[in-house]
Formats: sequence, C-alpha cells, structure tokens
Amino acid sequence: MRLVIGSDHAGWSLKGAVIEHVRSLGHEVIDVGSYDDKPVDFPDIARQVAAKVTSGEAERGIMVCGTGVGASIAANKMKGIRAAVCHDIHSAHQSVEHDDVNVMCIGAQIIGPWLAKDLVASYLSAEFSTDEDFRRRVEKLHQMDAEG
Repeated sequence: MRLVIGSDHAGWSLKGAVIEHVRSLGHEVIDVGSYDDKPVDFPDIARQVAAKVTSGEAERGIMVCGTGVGASIAANKMKGIRAAVCHDIHSAHQSVEHDDVNVMCIGAQIIGPWLAKDLVASYLSAEFSTDEDFRRRVEKLHQMDAEG
C-alpha cells in the first residue's frame, strides 16, 4: 500500500518512528513534512496529506500532530477525506472497517512510539466492511460531503 504521512512540528519526532514502522511492514511512504521541529501550521500539512489521498496517489494517510485533534479537524475540511483520531487499537481498525476512514490522526504528546506502531499496524491491516449497514452510512457521508 502507498501511504502519505505528514506532521506538524509537535508530531515531527514521532513521525520518524511511524515512517520506519510503515516501511518495515512493506508499505511505500510519501512524506509531505514537516522535516524538523520548526513551527509549521498543521492545516498546511493536512491539506497536502488530503490531496495525495483524494488524487489516488496514496491509498491512505497518517497525520501526526500534538494531540491528533487539529490534524483531524483540518483533514476533514477536505472533500473526500474521512479522518479520525485513533489512540487505541479498537478505533484504529474499526474506523476503517465501519467508517472507511482514509486518514488516521495520532498525537505525539498523547502516545509514544510503541503504541503508535500498534495503531499503525491495526489501521493498515483493516479493510472496509462489506456489511450493507456500514456501506449505507458511508454513502450518506459521501452525500453530506458533496452537499457541503
């Protein structure tokens, strides 16, 4: 799978561990920054992550910021993105299985590298359910997205 990964300055240090783990699982990574701990605005990085996902250049995205919340808000402003903050294993896989989440957001100030690796593995191994209820609900999300 090809993934796009981005972070702001608060998530920069954890992003390196995430990228290393994603690659160790055999996936390809597109890194859209940030590339150091100098302050950067998370909406700018979220826009880049979202653009790679919606264009099809990446199948899914991962955003790392301080708490994951700002990244999730910013990513969800972009058409076609379903982003979720995931700080537990259940949310990391169920967000994909039930809600077809395409951008997982995590907080470097909330979790450490060990948990991040487990979350990433859970997120990447999950597949959107074929259950009619989940498909119907996600279609309603698509409709809401189209209506603005």
